Parts: sequence; C-alpha cells; structure tokens
Amino acid sequence: MSKQADLDDFRVPYFDDGKNKTQFSLDDFDPGAKPFSNGSKDSDRARLSKIGLRLDNLQERLHAQRERRVLLVLQGMDTSGKDGTIRAVFHEVDPLGLRIVPFKAPTPVELAHDFLWRVHSQAPAAGELTIFNRSHYEDLLVPTVLGELHADAFERRCCHIRQFEEMLVCSGTTILKCMLHISKEEQRARLQARIDDPQKHWKFDLSDLDARKQWDAYQSVYRDALAATSTEYAPWYVIPADSKTHRNVMVAELLVRTLDALKLEYPPEKESLKGVKVE
Repeated sequence: MSKQADLDDFRVPYFDDGKNKTQFSLDDFDPGAKPFSNGSKDSDRARLSKIGLRLDNLQERLHAQRERRVLLVLQGMDTSGKDGTIRAVFHEVDPLGLRIVPFKAPTPVELAHDFLWRVHSQAPAAGELTIFNRSHYEDLLVPTVLGELHADAFERRCCHIRQFEEMLVCSGTTILKCMLHISKEEQRARLQARIDDPQKHWKFDLSDLDARKQWDAYQSVYRDALAATSTEYAPWYVIPADSKTHRNVMVAELLVRTLDALKLEYPPEKESLKGVKVE
C-alpha cells in the first residue's frame, strides 16, 4: 500500500445534522485514481489473491464464533462493477457463512410495506458475512431521480436509514458501505462493450440508457444520500472504479481492515473432546 495514501482518505465525512453536505462532493474523488497500485493489473491481482487468503481466515473465524455479524453494502451506477467486485474479492473465501443478496425493483408486495421491510429480513445472522448487491439505498436514489420522492420525504428516509443501521450495529452487526465510483466515459465504454458482444446482451437493457441520461441527477442524489447517511457506526467509502482490479483491491483492503478490528478468534477448545479417539 502506498505510504502517501490512506483508506480513510476515501471515507465520506460523518453526518452531523446535515452540516457536512457542503463539505462533501463526488467531484473530489477521481474515478480513475489508483492510489494503492503500481499501475499493473497483474500486480493488483496478485495482491488481491494474497488479501483473499487473509479474508478467508477472518471470515472462517467470524462464522465459527457465531457472535458477530458483518454487512457489506455495494452501491454504484450501472457497470460500476458490483458483481465483478463480489466475484473477485471473495474468490478465495469459503462460501460457508457467506451470503449475497441482490436487490431488484420492489415487488407489489414489497411496495405495500415500508421501504425497509424487505431489507431487514436479509440482514446478516450471527456468524454471517452478508453482501448487499444494491440495497435499501435504491429506495432513496431511484424515486428521487424520478421525482417521486421529494425533499422532506428524502430527509425522513435518510433518518430512518440511520436509525435502522444503528439498530443493526447495536445488535452486533458491523456495517461497511462502498460506493463504486465510475466515470461517465468509462460507463459509456462498458455499456457499448455489452452491446457489441452478443454473449453480454443478457447484461444489457435499453432502460440502462434511460438511467444514463439521468447521470447528473443520480450523481447529485448519491452525493446527498452519502452525506446524510455516512456515520461513525456505518461509514461510506467512495471507491474509484474505472480500474476493475484496483477497485477490487480497495474493497478487499477495507473489508480485511474492518474484520481485523473485530479481533475475531476461534471458539475455545471443547474439554469434552480431550482424549477422544476415532475408531
């Protein structure tokens, strides 16, 4: 890791009654930055493999201990790499105790409840590391951009999210939130690649172009949402995502640091097993 760069340089300032809204801007973060890389994709992949082994050990301790819970939230514009991040970062990790939850547009049944109803049941259980591929933040972003959620309702939902996440933390959940920050030009290239490759057509929908037309609106809402919900107990980090390999390294480094801080240990040995011989 570069001596000049620090992971906390990419943390969104903690919410303080809305005061940090004027201090935080996505424009302050370069989507093409590679602060923890020498620029080589092979080097990034080698480093990620090494981090992955450490992550596997920590996740095994988490699952064996069955006391703590960890939630990783991944958000980002289309093509920012949420799926790719999950595949790469957890490549070395035993799937036991690991759960991935993708959130799509709410169903009619989900819409008939409060917006956090469908999310709470997917929160990690004891000993589990859960990854939200998109999350409850979609219920801030999309309706606001579409003009369905106005300023007062937006602020109320931000307040409810802070309270919801605080409740999870008080119940033994550690929350890490990563916004995968991609540039508009890089998104254009990735969308075009999906269009040009028939084997990637399944990943593309014409509605993706409608969302792209709202790029500036989404960036604005992301800024406001992150500023209003980055807290000491559930921080947001802005991850430069134009480089896929570097993006993966940063998320993995953050996750390992987060798990290390939990001081996870294997459960104590069982006295009942002393002297037991398998025939």
